[in-house]
Amino acid sequence: MGGKLVIVPTPIGNLGDMTLRSLEALRGADVVCAEDTRVTGKLLAHFGIEKRLERLDEAMIGAKAASVVERAATGEVVAYCSDAGMPGVSDPGLRLVAAAREAGVTVEVLPGASAAACAYVASGTVCPRFYFGGFFPRKAGEQRSVLEELRSLDAALVFYESPNRLVAALAAIVEVLPLRSVAVCRELTKLHEEVARGTAAELVERFSARAGEPGGIRGEIALVIDAPNEAEAAAGADAAVASAEVRTAELVAEGLRTKEVAKQIAAEFGIPRNDAYELAMRAAR
Repeated sequence: MGGKLVIVPTPIGNLGDMTLRSLEALRGADVVCAEDTRVTGKLLAHFGIEKRLERLDEAMIGAKAASVVERAATGEVVAYCSDAGMPGVSDPGLRLVAAAREAGVTVEVLPGASAAACAYVASGTVCPRFYFGGFFPRKAGEQRSVLEELRSLDAALVFYESPNRLVAALAAIVEVLPLRSVAVCRELTKLHEEVARGTAAELVERFSARAGEPGGIRGEIALVIDAPNEAEAAAGADAAVASAEVRTAELVAEGLRTKEVAKQIAAEFGIPRNDAYELAMRAAR
């Protein structure tokens, strides 16, 4: 039997980005499952495609994935579309694919638009690697925690964010990664596409002002935080030296001998023994 699950990417804004293969897959499907049937219905109508539509969103996919996969196993060609972009990237499509793979059902994934990849390139970074973190956390503590965990990763960091939380997200970046270049990629591929670049502090000022204007901040947003740079590395080295100096003074005050202090400082901070000994000597004077 020819049943299968077809993951069909759709444009992230400009309908001209719909691929011929995606159109062919939608025309050939027995049913189109969609994150939002209203959104996908408009897409199908634009291209003159008439298909049975079934809603399969975050709230429903857990309960319905097994039955959808079973239908594909018995011969139906099931197409799945998210509201925009590649299904499965920060949406419930991943669980549908996982269920199909587990059941041994054929899964065909078509290539297409992705806001994360588009924003990464549009940001202007020269780092050849990027990390996609999905939607940026909502709570301030979680935002700081995520950024601290990813601080040392040698890659650009890409997150999705909503317009009403953008300024708070940028403020968290200012706090944890103040020396990084950041790009706010808004409404990519659409009429009012914008890629705003600068430090997080500069962008906080820019978008805080816009938030207070009529209309505020609108549209789909991807944040790109550039990879670690030389200025950040130098600042980190200076901070490490300062911390080592404070710790050295504490150990000297405790009465440890210079050699013992140097040995412990070298172990705690990972600095050369000669440098640690020099710190200990200066602290003992």
